Amino acid sequence: MSAPEEAPAARSYDAVIVGGGHNGLVAAAYLARAGRSVLVLERLGHTGGAAVSTRPFAGVDARLSRYSYLVSLLPEKIVRDLGLRFALRTRAISSYTPVERAGRPTGLLVGGGEQRTREAFARLTGGEREYEAWRRFYDLTGGVARAVFPTLTEPLPTREELRRRVGDEEAWRAFFEEPLGVTIEDRFRDDLVRGVVLTDALIGTFADAHDPDLAQNRCFLYHVIGGGTGAWDVPVGGMGALTDALAAAAREAGAVLATGHEAVRIDTDGRTAEVTYRTADGEGVAAARHVLVGASPQALAALAGDEPPAPAEGAQLKVNMLLRRLPRLRDRDVDPREAFSGTFHIAEGYDQLAAAHRQASAGELPAAPPSEIYCHSLTDPTILGPELAGQGYQTLTLFGLHTPARLFARDNDRARADLLKLTLAQLDAHLAEPLADCLATDADGRPCIEAKTPLDLERDLGLPGGNIFHRALSWPYAQDHTGRWGVETRHANVLLCGAGAVRGGGVSGVPGHNAAMAVLEASASGPSGLQGPSGRL
Repeated sequence: MSAPEEAPAARSYDAVIVGGGHNGLVAAAYLARAGRSVLVLERLGHTGGAAVSTRPFAGVDARLSRYSYLVSLLPEKIVRDLGLRFALRTRAISSYTPVERAGRPTGLLVGGGEQRTREAFARLTGGEREYEAWRRFYDLTGGVARAVFPTLTEPLPTREELRRRVGDEEAWRAFFEEPLGVTIEDRFRDDLVRGVVLTDALIGTFADAHDPDLAQNRCFLYHVIGGGTGAWDVPVGGMGALTDALAAAAREAGAVLATGHEAVRIDTDGRTAEVTYRTADGEGVAAARHVLVGASPQALAALAGDEPPAPAEGAQLKVNMLLRRLPRLRDRDVDPREAFSGTFHIAEGYDQLAAAHRQASAGELPAAPPSEIYCHSLTDPTILGPELAGQGYQTLTLFGLHTPARLFARDNDRARADLLKLTLAQLDAHLAEPLADCLATDADGRPCIEAKTPLDLERDLGLPGGNIFHRALSWPYAQDHTGRWGVETRHANVLLCGAGAVRGGGVSGVPGHNAAMAVLEASASGPSGLQGPSGRL
C-alpha cells in the first residue's frame, strides 16, 4: 500500500483519474509513461481498491489477499509494457471436489498430469466417458480463449468479427448463443462433473444454468479465457504485491497518487473538466482535459449528475481464515496439501447449485451454500511470517456462491453469521475433524476468520450492491453505444476505466489499458486533443 500523497494545489492535468484501484493505476502508468500529467484521486488511505493485501488478524504476521485472490485475466502485454516487478506461480492441482458415493467419501481431483486426472475421473464415474467429454469440452474452451483473449486490449470487435476470430461454430453456439446449461447437460452425465464445470459461470454472478439472458455464459467466458489458457495463478506476495507494483510504475512515470482524496463532483463541457475532491482538510478542485473514472457506473453517474444505470447486485460471500494446520479429509486417498492448493469445491454438484439458486431466488439463505476454497500459502508461503510458516500455519480463502445482496438487506450481521455457519457445516461434512479445531487465534484469543457479505463490500469498497464486477458482465464485442474501446461515456472527455467498462470485471487491468489508449488516440486526433470517440455506457 502506498503512503498518502498530497495533490498539488490549483494545478491542471492532462488526466485526472478517480479511483486508485488496479485499473486506475494501470491507466495512470500508461498515460504518465506517454508524457501526460496525471493525478489519481483515491478516497481510501491507500491505493489498490479490492486488490489489496492486509493483516486482518490482530497481532498475527499473515498478509492475506483480502478481497481478490487469484490472477488470470491480466494480459502479459500490460506487465511487459509497464515493466511490472511482479510474479505469479502456477498451481499443480486445478481442483478437488469431495462427494459421498455409495456411503463412502471420495472426490474428483483434477490436475497433476493428464493420466492422473483420467484415473480420478474413472474412479469417480466408473469409466472413461466423462473424462473424454471433459477433454473435448476444454479443448473447445481453449480454442475460444486463444481467439478472444488477445482482443481484450484491442478496439472492440463487432460481434461478427469476433465470431470469425473464434472460427468454430460449435463453440460459438455453446458459449455465445445457448444457455450454458444446455451445453453442460448435452456433454456430461455425472452430476458432480456437471457442477464443477458450471461453477465458473456463477462466481460473482447470480444466475441459473438456463437463464435466457446468458449472464452465466458471460461469466463463464471471462473465467476460461485468461491468458489464452484459462489458468488462474497465485500472485507472489499476495494481491497487494500486484497493486504495489502498479502504484510504483505509475509513480515512477510521474503520476501523482493522492490518497485520502475523495472525488465528489465532475463538471465537464466535453472539452475541459474540473473534478472537485474532498480531504480531511476541506475541498479542492483539479482541472483536467480528460477524466477517467475507475469507480462504478453508478458512482460516475452520481459524480457527473447523470441518470444512474440499473441497480447492480453482488452475490458472494468472502471469507479469510488462518489455520494452525490443514484439516484432515474424510477422503483418505487425497492429500489435504493437494486438495487445498487447487480450488476446493464445496456443495457444488449440479443439482446442489440449482437448489441453492432456487432458495436464494425465494429470499432464503441456501440450506447447503455452495462455495470454493483455496490455500494461497501452499503455493506462496511468503505471505506468512517466518515463525508461522515454520510452524505449519496455512491460509484459506473461501468464495461463496448464490448469496445475493437482497438476502442481507434486513439484518446483515445476523445473515452473515447464519450463512457462515451453514457454509462451514458443508465443509465440515467432508473433513475428518472440525475446521474450528484447526483455526488459529489472534492476539486477543479470537479465531482468525473474517467474512464479508455483498453489503460489507458495498460499505467498505463502494461496490454497488457488493457487485465485484460493478454491474453485469458484458460480451467482449461492440454493441449499441459501446464506443470504440468500450470505455466511452456520454461526456466526450470522461471515460470509464473500472470494472464496469465493457470487458471489465476481474483483476485484469484491461479497462485501465483501454481507457488510456482511448485518451492517447483522442489526443492524436486533433488540436484540442479531446475529440474522442462518442458512445454511451
